[in-house]
Amino acid sequence: MSQVDKLTLAYKTAVARILAELERIDLTDMSRASSIAVLAEVSKILVGLNEESAAWVAENVPLAARDGVLTALTSLGIRNPEQVVRLTRLNQEMVKAVIEDTQADLLAVTQNVERRVRAAVRQVTGDALRTNMAAGINGRRTNTHDIMAGLRKKLGDSVNTGIIDASGRRWRPEVYVDMVVRTKMASAHRESTINEAVGRGAYYGRISRHGAKDACASWEGKIVKLVPDAPGPFPYIGDLPRREIFHPCCRHLVSPIRVPPTDV
Repeated sequence: MSQVDKLTLAYKTAVARILAELERIDLTDMSRASSIAVLAEVSKILVGLNEESAAWVAENVPLAARDGVLTALTSLGIRNPEQVVRLTRLNQEMVKAVIEDTQADLLAVTQNVERRVRAAVRQVTGDALRTNMAAGINGRRTNTHDIMAGLRKKLGDSVNTGIIDASGRRWRPEVYVDMVVRTKMASAHRESTINEAVGRGAYYGRISRHGAKDACASWEGKIVKLVPDAPGPFPYIGDLPRREIFHPCCRHLVSPIRVPPTDV
């Protein structure tokens, strides 16, 4: 299991624990006190998850950056690259920024889940209390089954579709976290590779190949500039369309080269 998989498993486990707490709510005997107790337990689960994810990011982002430096050293033919790998001040600052950014993104995930769960519990509590009151007055408890099933589904949906992105797409928290983390780790790797290469006077790079089937395929093996003012008819890596290459979860890397081929 990869390190990213371990993190996403932590989110999946937390979601399962929250769903179990919501499932234990007795909607036929609902009270404000019971809903407060459930929300307190949900908050406790998410606090623990926040601590675990923050520690994971602080440990693994620097590793991705170091691997990016190693990619640069190996590509440039530096002898014994494993022995000379270090993060320059520029890369240290980059890593710090990526860590803070990633931790903020993951915190936003749990905050969003907690907000949606709280809203759902409040609404369901009110609906359940009114339904139970009406059933008690009318003596028709058998008719409440469908209503209660709908309320329980609403509680589950508050977790299972806890993330809505800017495009309105709904994500399960663990799926969204997997996408965010893989994207941030790839960015840290790529940026550290570029920083190390430029620091060693290498201003070009070649995009990796792995048989992509999407828009990335047209960029595989292409030469790019690592700085915008490098000579030659090559696109600058910072200007490449993100819908086509280095998109979220993109697997492509950049291998630095000192002198681009003349026959391009």
